[in-house]
Amino acid sequence: MRTITYITIMVSMMVKAVVFGAGAIAILAVPALADHAKYLLPAWIVITFLVSPVIARLMAPRLRLREHPGDRPTFGWR
Repeated sequence: MRTITYITIMVSMMVKAVVFGAGAIAILAVPALADHAKYLLPAWIVITFLVSPVIARLMAPRLRLREHPGDRPTFGWR
């Protein structure tokens, strides 16, 4: 497997936790949504499972860069 795939898998797990937590808090904090939590939380789990690899794939190339475009290496004092 390519390095970008490994990074995507690792980042996907972290993104999944953050996205699920944000959605779960939103569902449980809003009284109108909390009434339907029995149906919304499983749906949110599926949505999170599908969306997190996409978000992680968008983040992975940026995490792999050693020097970001536009950064100039500095040698000594300027």
